[in-house]
Amino acid sequence: QVQLVESGGGWVQPGGSLRLSCVASGSDFSTYAIYWYRQAAGKQRELLGAVPGTGRPNYAGSVKGRFTISRDNAKNTVYLQLDSLKLEDTANYFCNAHRARENGEDDYWGQGTQVTVSS
Repeated sequence: QVQLVESGGGWVQPGGSLRLSCVASGSDFSTYAIYWYRQAAGKQRELLGAVPGTGRPNYAGSVKGRFTISRDNAKNTVYLQLDSLKLEDTANYFCNAHRARENGEDDYWGQGTQVTVSS
């Protein structure tokens, strides 16, 4: 079992920055790929990017260049750096841990942290 807890959200003015954290409990953290998503009120969930257990992250086109994912396996933590924030970035941001196994897959979700961009 893996539990994910996001933190770091809050209120920020347009153009500002925030750093979100996704902390995992449980073992074998480095075997999971971690995905960051967001969901704004009344809208569908949006994939922002992902980082494999070891390796480089990749990003959705809509946030590439503004958002940065990094990972610290020693701390069981993945970060999402949000820069140059816009009003439309307001959403609940949450992480997902996923890995494939020989006989299935493991999939865990956090509850999210709210980001509000407003002047």
